[in-house]
Amino acid sequence: MNEQHELTAQFQQYIENPLLWPILEVLKKKPSGWKVHTLASHLTELGFMPVLDASPEKDLFKRNFLMMNALYQLQETLYPDNWLQVEAMDIILMPSHQVAGHEVDHQDPLRDYYTQWHNYEAEEGEVKRLLNEFWTRYREFVGSTNGKDMDRAKALSLFKLSPDATPAEIRKTWRKLALKWHPDRESGNSEQFRVLCEAWHVLRH
Repeated sequence: MNEQHELTAQFQQYIENPLLWPILEVLKKKPSGWKVHTLASHLTELGFMPVLDASPEKDLFKRNFLMMNALYQLQETLYPDNWLQVEAMDIILMPSHQVAGHEVDHQDPLRDYYTQWHNYEAEEGEVKRLLNEFWTRYREFVGSTNGKDMDRAKALSLFKLSPDATPAEIRKTWRKLALKWHPDRESGNSEQFRVLCEAWHVLRH
């Protein structure tokens, strides 16, 4: 039982919600004026959010959970360069000069709830399948689907990591590089970002 609990904890620690990146794109274009449900609706229109449950109440719950989970992950990823205010009724992406006075609160009970995947009310396998589907949609969106020549060794060398890099190191490096090259960042480059997406696709399994 303990071993299973440890595996689940490890799964929760390393799993990436692919909605981070489309949310970042949306917020770069319009940094404020969003509520969780309006942002979710916009992502649905863009084709990133499928129906998550046959029951409308459960669908709404799961959609809200995925959005809050992604927003909290994105808040941590962007800090300290930007501040992402995560409030259900008022989501704002603030520029660097407004970061002062803000910091990621790891004791926040809401953050704790929404970053624990078991609260999504689904089996681990279902969560993994869903996030794989999200990731496939996003790769297709950025035009990154033909990583036939990408293998683990090449992906690690792109990330400048050694073969014995831990999952935590790999994810941290992916986020740092993805933020640097994301097309909606000033330093961004869509071709480089596509290549990094392929590398992450190989390494995240």
